[in-house]
Amino acid sequence: MRIKVCGITRINDLQALVDNSVDYAGFIFYEKSPRFAGNKIDARSVRETTGIKKVGVFVNAPLELIQRTVSDYALDLVQLHGDETPAFCATLRETIPVIKAFRIGDNVNWQTEMAPYVPVTDYFLFDTAVVTLYGGTGERFNWDLLATYPFDHPFLLSGGITPDQAAEISEMQLPAMFAVDVNSKFEDSPGVKNIELVEHFVKQIHSSIIK
Repeated sequence: MRIKVCGITRINDLQALVDNSVDYAGFIFYEKSPRFAGNKIDARSVRETTGIKKVGVFVNAPLELIQRTVSDYALDLVQLHGDETPAFCATLRETIPVIKAFRIGDNVNWQTEMAPYVPVTDYFLFDTAVVTLYGGTGERFNWDLLATYPFDHPFLLSGGITPDQAAEISEMQLPAMFAVDVNSKFEDSPGVKNIELVEHFVKQIHSSIIK
């Protein structure tokens, strides 16, 4: 089970993720987010940090802006959290792996909503649907819905995950679940990570993995 910590805004937190063997660090490039990384963390420092995959999170951003940010920060993946079309994903994916996020409500139609994105993305991410928000809700959706997921396409689980849910997540029998994505429940304030909570969660996830 891989681990992604999103909403990084401080270089010290990024280095702490590396030190704790976190697989992915997420940087939010959506100006309306309280965790907007564009004016908080130096691009060169991110670019020169090694030992972790760097994911840029965008919401309905122009293709040119995404590509420029990928270059500036040396991003390894792009996460699209808005209303991006399959065609947009396909174009972007020509140069970088793509995660497409979907907001899950009380029910989900996998075929209608997601099947067109399977061939043009590398991963899905499932977050909690809240009106007017594109993610970062801090709320959990009904994980039971994932039992009906019909694809082999790997996905990341997100949405209000707490530090004490590591064992529950590790026990979920979902072959396509590639990684878990945590954010707000591991913070002292928006964009300021509580590294002790991250460290504990990582240890719990790694120790719970069935060999």
